[in-house]
Amino acid sequence: MTPPFHTAAPLEGVSHGFFGRRGGVSDGDLASLNCGLGSGDDPALIAENRRRAADALLPGAALAGLYQVHGNRCVVLDAASDPAARPEADALATRTPGILLSILTADCVPVLFADREAGVVGAAHAGWKGALAGVTDATLDAMQDLGADRARITAAIGPCIGRASYEVDEAFVQRFVDDDPENERFFAAGRAGHAMFDIAAYVAARLAAAGVTRIAIGGQDTYAEVAEYFSYRRACHRGETGYGRQMALIGIAAR
Repeated sequence: MTPPFHTAAPLEGVSHGFFGRRGGVSDGDLASLNCGLGSGDDPALIAENRRRAADALLPGAALAGLYQVHGNRCVVLDAASDPAARPEADALATRTPGILLSILTADCVPVLFADREAGVVGAAHAGWKGALAGVTDATLDAMQDLGADRARITAAIGPCIGRASYEVDEAFVQRFVDDDPENERFFAAGRAGHAMFDIAAYVAARLAAAGVTRIAIGGQDTYAEVAEYFSYRRACHRGETGYGRQMALIGIAAR
């Protein structure tokens, strides 16, 4: 079975996809396309889920991932890299065909990047900490070092927690306002002492400020769309035993 996935117009012509939780073999709270290596799921089921997602885009490609730590480090991969190494970082970039860059999320923001003309792609995991620390800026810098032109780089923001579902406290808001007073615009009024955070809009604004002129936002809410996406926050609120991770992929087809 080929699992369903979303694509984004700015990345047209580049192999990419934002996968959800459908089309896999895991069960229970982790049903069904759980791709999270640290989720506590049966490793054989995770491996099959990851194979299905990778084969849906670039059969035979080397699937590369990370041990994500909510930081801003971007790792560059080439033909000599070990795709199974999973270094501690939150973004990847490559110009090497036959490598699929993967990002895992369960409310955080997956961002995929491409400069089709230069043949350079990138992928970033932007939780609030990494987004604030500039993980998307680091990805753009790494892509430029590989020969991409920032004026040509396009980006797509995939499924993540939506503003209506992302309640934060005043201290959280203050972190962003202290970094830039204009960040207040990404918070809507909530119950007393709280606000609702639009993390997708924040990430998009960071990309635009960094010079990316074509950005797509998928608009899916991982928390609210129970049948379609895994959500860390929802799993915690429901007292579930664990939570799955969906995968975002991008790569360059081997010549």
